[in-house]
Amino acid sequence: MVAKESSISMKSLERLVSDKASKLGNSFPCQICVVGFLCGICLTSLFLAALTSLGTFGLTAFSFSSVFPPCNSTSQVTSKLQKMFCFDMGAHIDRTADENDDDDQVKLLVSAWDNLLLNNEDYFKKQGINKSDVPNAPHLENCKERTGVRERLDTPIANQTFPSWINGGDEENYPLTRRVQREIWNHQHPQDCANKSLKFLVADWETLPGFGIGAQIAGMTGLLAIAINENRVLVANYYNRADHDGCKECRKRALEVMKKKEAWESGLVTGKQNYSSKEIWSGRIPKLWGHPWSYMKPTTEINGTLISSHRKMDRRWWRAQAVRYLMRFQTEYTCGLMNAARHSAFGKEAAEIVLSTGDWRNKKKEVRSEIEEEVWSNHKPWVPRPMLSVHVRMGDKACEMRVAALEEYMHLADRIRDRFPELNRIWLSTEMKEVVERSKDYAHWRFYYTEVARQVGNTSMAEYEGSLGREMSTNYPLVNFLMASEADFFVGALGSTWCFLIDGMRNTGGKVMSGYLSVNKDRFW
Repeated sequence: MVAKESSISMKSLERLVSDKASKLGNSFPCQICVVGFLCGICLTSLFLAALTSLGTFGLTAFSFSSVFPPCNSTSQVTSKLQKMFCFDMGAHIDRTADENDDDDQVKLLVSAWDNLLLNNEDYFKKQGINKSDVPNAPHLENCKERTGVRERLDTPIANQTFPSWINGGDEENYPLTRRVQREIWNHQHPQDCANKSLKFLVADWETLPGFGIGAQIAGMTGLLAIAINENRVLVANYYNRADHDGCKECRKRALEVMKKKEAWESGLVTGKQNYSSKEIWSGRIPKLWGHPWSYMKPTTEINGTLISSHRKMDRRWWRAQAVRYLMRFQTEYTCGLMNAARHSAFGKEAAEIVLSTGDWRNKKKEVRSEIEEEVWSNHKPWVPRPMLSVHVRMGDKACEMRVAALEEYMHLADRIRDRFPELNRIWLSTEMKEVVERSKDYAHWRFYYTEVARQVGNTSMAEYEGSLGREMSTNYPLVNFLMASEADFFVGALGSTWCFLIDGMRNTGGKVMSGYLSVNKDRFW
């Protein structure tokens, strides 16, 4: 059963998105950003690097962002957005225990959150509800407000101390994470961008059909290493996965310098063509910070053994730092995707929690106090916890690593649960249909997963992504990636680049001490 209980006008939503998209080209953040990867990558601008901010693409206008209608709604929903966020992005939950629990109050509150997003005055008049009285949705972010905060945090003044995008204490992250993040940021944001001696590495993201998102990000981490080693500012140019109607980028400023022949001839500007594949994928790791990987605490278990060292400790540490920097802030677009996913998965549970304090229609909502504005507004959106993320990689990956059946992953999940018996929820991500079907055999777990067409058999990843289309094949993995990065625990396959990068995000996001249970090891260890 798909967990969605709302009803909104998709035509209104399309108009909202269209209005936002039309304003994008003239927006300040867009003008100063060379490239904004969906998750907030904005590496630098050739002339305005010191002011680099988030690439933003708005889906929302007010407090409750990107809430989409239920797949079983009676509304006439035929738009592309409904297809993307309902049938394909809606998280599925095994709700056999409460399948018939369609509480009217819960449905009303979820519906109110939906319509508040669209400022649907008619809905509130019909229901006799004042918009101002609708309680906050704990699982949703105000994407417009949060994006503005993140833009302010991504400035030289905000980064004079330590980077705001790192969570947890130093002992909960890889060694030197805060220092490294700040110094990468300073490297990528030179104080004087008009300095004629400033050197650049301008690179497109990998675009070959066989490259998944994980490989594309991994390749960019290698280019960032080269840029730091050669004292160049890395400028990311064309990103094919952002080349769709939902996401447009501004590169005008960068192109002005890139088109100058003498800049290339003098070595002031270099590109991927100046470096071999070996240099990009397995080149020198920056040694500016010594060898912090030599004293990383062992927290990864493979085949029952805690791994204390391996041949690629340096690369594991560097990729973690690089991917954290590249994906340091969510854009407004990504925030909207995450809101949609959380609402589909957790909206009903969130409404039940709010209603447990009493009937909200009998309460007057007070004006937001200073502590709400300045302190509580920084809290992350609610998700049910503890949550375990499990990423099952199979399919054509068998040519690169030992693939494991769902049973092996679930054996590791049960081991975690033995130690933490309160754990009973799994966010499951996989490209394989059979894995989702087999998950129903584990009735003692509650599974959440995105509703998207999945692979049957050993179809190549390139063919599979092609069948989904560029937008969907980017958006739904991105949601899974961020959910996995924020989950309390993770079970995956380190032989998969995707799982390797998730591991990096977690180890620079305050999750080191959660540990990592893997069904296999990286093939280069």
